[in-house]
Amino acid sequence: MATVKYSRQRESILSYLRSTTAHPTAETVFNHVREICPSISLGTVYRNLKQLETLGIIRRISCGDGNEHFDGTVSPHYHLFCRSCGSVSDINMPLLADLNQLASHYTEGTIEGHSTIFYGLCATCVKPR
Repeated sequence: MATVKYSRQRESILSYLRSTTAHPTAETVFNHVREICPSISLGTVYRNLKQLETLGIIRRISCGDGNEHFDGTVSPHYHLFCRSCGSVSDINMPLLADLNQLASHYTEGTIEGHSTIFYGLCATCVKPR
């Protein structure tokens, strides 16, 4: 992994992402980090998120809702996107380890990994109000 010059702002972004399982958008990251670094701009948050993603330190999740969500956990795991409230949550289930091998039988390319997002309702939205 490439080394990156230390930045208090970048460290604050990474610390926030690793402290939450909410899979926030860049705007949510900005609002939380601004409490620690009041002078940070939204553009700085976007640039640092991109750099952290490029370095493989965080993961970007696109669910098709027009928002990019960010995950401080890069180890393989699955997600649930709630079609009602727009939240993204982890699904703690065993990985389908042979899925990559199975998919490789259907392509002439090389499978290096996969990302799976399930769509439905989160626990909060399923409960009657």
